[in-house]
Amino acid sequence: MTQITTTENQTMVTEFYFSDFPQFEKGSLLFFIPLFLMYVFIIVGNFMIFFAVQLDARLHNPMYNFISIFSFLEIWYTTVTIPKMLSNLVSKEKTISFIGCLLQMYFFHSLGVTEALVLTVMAIDRYVAICHPLRYATIMTPRLCIQLSAGSSIFGFLMLLPEIVWISTLPFCGPNQIHQLFCDFEPVLRLACTDTSMILIEDVIHAISILTSVCIITLSYLRIIVVILRIPSGKSRQKAFSTCAAHITIFFLFFGSVTLMYLRFSVTFPPLLDKAIALMFAVLAPLFNPIIYSLRNKDMKDAIKKVLLAISSYIPTSSSGWFLFLHIFSSIYYLWIF
Repeated sequence: MTQITTTENQTMVTEFYFSDFPQFEKGSLLFFIPLFLMYVFIIVGNFMIFFAVQLDARLHNPMYNFISIFSFLEIWYTTVTIPKMLSNLVSKEKTISFIGCLLQMYFFHSLGVTEALVLTVMAIDRYVAICHPLRYATIMTPRLCIQLSAGSSIFGFLMLLPEIVWISTLPFCGPNQIHQLFCDFEPVLRLACTDTSMILIEDVIHAISILTSVCIITLSYLRIIVVILRIPSGKSRQKAFSTCAAHITIFFLFFGSVTLMYLRFSVTFPPLLDKAIALMFAVLAPLFNPIIYSLRNKDMKDAIKKVLLAISSYIPTSSSGWFLFLHIFSSIYYLWIF
């Protein structure tokens, strides 16, 4: 179960063990099935949104392009952790290599930071569209949208790199049990055989970046709400509120779980609550993204229907395996959003 390398001075851990997953004979299948279905829904739902935006010419504008980028990030964000969680539920060896753990932490948090930046850009886009509608086309140009999207990704993946490199140099000499559902900074650093107080500096940097995004988004939507309330036409006011409702909902889900997970510093939660928060952060928040964007937005709903109908008509019902599963899922999803 545990792989250990012995050097001249100390014994080094080369694998970590996830100690909080139930054994198969103790009902892990009861957790595996709903988690698997949620993962499939996240992947298929976000792919639907991504392809709907790319294939429907009516959705080729900054707002929907940012939504499609966010959905694409959600696919990889959940893929970093959920498949390993599913494997741990049915596998006897619930382990991950040291390198694998570092990579999981890096991509999970890099994608999370990139998503936070994309949400910030989406809030700015809505602010310009509603508060400065006459200047919107000249401000939110295609070139600027590409720069904002690329900049969010580059910054998101560079920000976490120094911390991961630093953790890779730390000695881990035992124990090797991670008390969390996936590799994360705090439970992994507890296992290091050295002083990890330097991580507090990184925590402060992360907190500042998160709070900066929260402040920008909050101020943007407060200004948007003020402007919307001044619109004389009730129909136009309702349409403007409906446009922003999905963004605000995703904002609360994403940053609410981030705050509970990472902006608590020395505050400790009971182990069960800690894992529930991690599950909300890694699984439940991404689960609601395709639900909110497919049900709250008429244009998106119509575009997704076209994609689903195309899939249903293209895949023969006699197909086996994943194609048949996708056909059934597409039909159910179509009937649900209809």
